[in-house]
Amino acid sequence: MAAPIKISLDTELSAVNSILGAIGQAPVTRLADTTDRTYSVNGNNLTVPELQFENPEVAFVYTLLMECNLDTQNHGWVFNTETWYKLLSETINGETQYVFPKNVLRWDVSDGQVFRTSDVVRRTDPADGKSKLYDKKNHTYNFTGRQPIYFDVVWYWEWTDLPPSFQRWITIQAQIRAATQLVSNAELVQMLMMNETKAQAACQEYEMNQGDYSFFGWQPQDNVVYNSYQPYRMLTR
Repeated sequence: MAAPIKISLDTELSAVNSILGAIGQAPVTRLADTTDRTYSVNGNNLTVPELQFENPEVAFVYTLLMECNLDTQNHGWVFNTETWYKLLSETINGETQYVFPKNVLRWDVSDGQVFRTSDVVRRTDPADGKSKLYDKKNHTYNFTGRQPIYFDVVWYWEWTDLPPSFQRWITIQAQIRAATQLVSNAELVQMLMMNETKAQAACQEYEMNQGDYSFFGWQPQDNVVYNSYQPYRMLTR
């Protein structure tokens, strides 16, 4: 009796093989080797792991997969969006500063907070190369003595942390790009686009079921309920 074959459908390797199969290429048993590479940033040495691909086609397909992953998550979904997230401050050189985590895709100051004396943006501090909250009006990264700031954040999650329906949708998007850029087969692209429509519908269904969205909002303690009128919004115009 033949031994059962276990196929994992939630890994980057399986997604890359699915893309390769869609364009008529043979699957691979591994993606790449991981090596550490050291960079110099503002006089500081930074060591980061990098993937070393043996096959350039696999490297290109993997890049397509990561591009589609980033583009999809950047829209903001129920699984990677948090409202009224309190970004923890850090004391740097005696100043209170807000450093953004590396996996923040998009952010916005949560509604209901009125800042009359500051206009904040995200900017890289040339002193240490970190992505921080910057006050454009006062021209500083220092927020010492100010009230806490809450944000609506869209996070970037690794592949294994994505819901299966989104993994499938992202994989099909990458299949379409591979069929367009590597094969240039119009009929294949059209067939894959039909599959993408079904996968996108499954993601929309997941979003509606998990989000429990309502016109009147949800969880008053999180301040995301529906507000019919706020006078300060008219005054800010």
